[in-house]
Order: sequence, then C-alpha cells, then structure tokens
Amino acid sequence: MTTDRPYHHGDLRRAVLNAALDVIAEHGPGGVGLRDLARRVGVSHAGPVHHFKDKAGLLTAIAAEGFTLLADRLDETKAAGGDFVDLGMTYVRFAIEHRAHFEVMFRPDLYHQDDPVVEAANTRAGNALRAGSSGQPDPELALVAAWSFVHGFATLWNTGALDRPGVEPVELARSVARTLFGAGRAQ
Repeated sequence: MTTDRPYHHGDLRRAVLNAALDVIAEHGPGGVGLRDLARRVGVSHAGPVHHFKDKAGLLTAIAAEGFTLLADRLDETKAAGGDFVDLGMTYVRFAIEHRAHFEVMFRPDLYHQDDPVVEAANTRAGNALRAGSSGQPDPELALVAAWSFVHGFATLWNTGALDRPGVEPVELARSVARTLFGAGRAQ
C-alpha cells in the first residue's frame, strides 16, 4: 500500500542548522557530522545532505548566517548613534551570544569562502565595522587595531582563557578599550 502523504519535517534546514549550532557550542566545529545531525533531528542521512550536500556546505550556511546576524547588529548599533567603541562592544556581545557562529565565521578553512552568500554577508559586516572607523585619523589602521582587540578579547573570553568570575564581558571590554584607546562612553 502506498501513501499520498508527502515527507514533511517542518523546516528541516533550520532544524539541522540548530542542531549543528548546538554541537558546535558543545564540541566545536570538529564535532559536527551530518549523520549525527540527521539522527538528532530524527531523519535519514539524506535529509541534511539534500539541504547542504556536505559538512562544508552546512558550515557555509552557518558562516553566512553568522555574518548576516553580525552585520544586522552592527547596523542597529550605528543607526542608534553608536560610536566606534560601541560597534566594538556589539562585536564582543555578538561573539559571546552567538559563540557557535563565531567559531565558524573566522575559520574559512571549514567552509566555502567563495560562496556568494557568505561573501555578501562578510562584506556587509566588514563595511559596518569599516564605517565605524571612518572618523579616525587613519581609518584602516584603526579598523585593524579595533578588530584585533575585539576579536581577540571575544576569543579569549569564549575559550575561558580570560576568566573573570562575576564580571560582565562587554563592560570589561569597554573598560579595556577606554584604557587602550582613550575612548568610549560608559553605559
């Protein structure tokens, strides 16, 4: 007997992405496997393969989503009148709140960096950061300095190397930015 009921999982693509983000948060990007993700969301191995083809395709989707989310946050900060330091703090907050995305986004060896969606989202996030440095005496150097600081700070925080129990990371980053760059308003 055959059935006319089509296969339906709801939003399988989103379910696989969410499961992958959970795995990355627990075990890092190396812990991701399509077969495991299929098992986690209750489908055959063909389900994730249909949407992403392979692990690199899945991580490409995660990187693209991460760069888009970061760009959205940076644009919101700029639209709210945020300055150069505020944009940096938005970056730190994003990295901490979206750790799994962050762990993939800056590892182009894990995904298809020439994917047009990744390229567009990465460019948009970069332009949002670059716009924040436009008022600096040397905007490109300021961008490199600020990005190096916020990325390094977020990475140290996320890995536990910068262990400060009871300290709010964005406020600590803001204090460090004021010390290093002599700028940034208190919130």
